[in-house]
Amino acid sequence: MSVLVAFSVSPVGTGEDVGALVAEAVRVVRASGLPHRTDAMFTSVEGETWDEVMAVVKAATEAVKAKSPRVGVVLKLDWRDGVSGALDAKVASVERHLAKD
Repeated sequence: MSVLVAFSVSPVGTGEDVGALVAEAVRVVRASGLPHRTDAMFTSVEGETWDEVMAVVKAATEAVKAKSPRVGVVLKLDWRDGVSGALDAKVASVERHLAKD
């Protein structure tokens, strides 16, 4: 089974420069040991179970909340049986199609 989640944790009420607080969330994700990728808008994390992945999302959110009076979270989740390596496989599929052009 594969659970792939893309999420964004946004501190609210801390000013415009939120990079240091977002870095707190990314540190938690990196420490989890799960496959992950961070880009300008989201961090994606892949695990074998719902509980495993959601524990990382919760801990990352709590890390930001510890330093921010308010936190917003956006989350998109793909839960699929019989799949592993979706974090890379989905991107590879798109790249294969682009290479045909």
